[in-house]
Amino acid sequence: MKKWVQFLLCVLLSASFWIVHNLSQNYASIVSVPVVAVSNIEGRAAVSTSEATATAQVDASGFRHLVLGRRHKRPVQVQFGAAEFRHVRGEWYSIANASLYRYVPQLFGDGVTVENFISDDLEFSFPEETYKKVPVRPVASIDFEPQYMAVKPLTLQPDSVLVYGEPSRLENLSYVQTKPLELSELRSSVHGKVRLEPPSGVRLSHQESIYSMEVSRFVEIRSEERIGTRNVPARVDLSVLPSTATVVFRCVFPLTADPAGQVSFYIDWQDFNGSRTGRCVARCDGLPDGVIDYVITPEVFDCLVRTAE
Repeated sequence: MKKWVQFLLCVLLSASFWIVHNLSQNYASIVSVPVVAVSNIEGRAAVSTSEATATAQVDASGFRHLVLGRRHKRPVQVQFGAAEFRHVRGEWYSIANASLYRYVPQLFGDGVTVENFISDDLEFSFPEETYKKVPVRPVASIDFEPQYMAVKPLTLQPDSVLVYGEPSRLENLSYVQTKPLELSELRSSVHGKVRLEPPSGVRLSHQESIYSMEVSRFVEIRSEERIGTRNVPARVDLSVLPSTATVVFRCVFPLTADPAGQVSFYIDWQDFNGSRTGRCVARCDGLPDGVIDYVITPEVFDCLVRTAE
């Protein structure tokens, strides 16, 4: 009796080794998988209302083939890039077989190599949805270390998104905000991702934006500048009071050139002509690239006109 038990155990053990060995080998076979497409086609639903079947000759281990056999009885959702689709007719869009190779892990899972796709180009139905395009506004708390500042304001990419929803919800929606972003004690340029704050009851074309901001050390240059005039009609004398102003330039460090000798400040006649009080803000011309910002004192000038006789 013991010999029979030992014999059966040996047989089972050998069979187990044989099965494991064979399932570990790679095999080529034809596999079909039902697919539901997810994409971001402008003006269309995010998820297709139809299915398509992707059929391919795949190379995978025996274990992976067992998984594929169980996995693909239900449709798999695959996130396709909107640029991959070609409009066919009405609400129908197609994606070429040549584009499917980059989505193999989503279609068949890891550890699978597709030798070639046998099925025709896949077609999906994406119904129209009501939408509007609105800008994205950053909600940010930003501070810098001493002698550092932003060269340009914080930028977002994308800086606008499509909002999908019922017309009544979209009617009064004019912008979308980001999640609160805190950047503190900055002394170098920053970039990263920030989530968007979706309004209730709507869908956004993007869930996040990439933010970036160039930060630089700066040096201040103080200068006394004369305030000139431009575009004043002939036989008209436009006087500016005061005729000079104190300007503090904030320049990228290290300083390459003194902006005081290159910039001009002036009052434009059109600004004076459109002013009810005769008080105008000086314009600036010829500001060098190295100047980040400037502060002019006073900010507003009194302008008097006298017609020549």
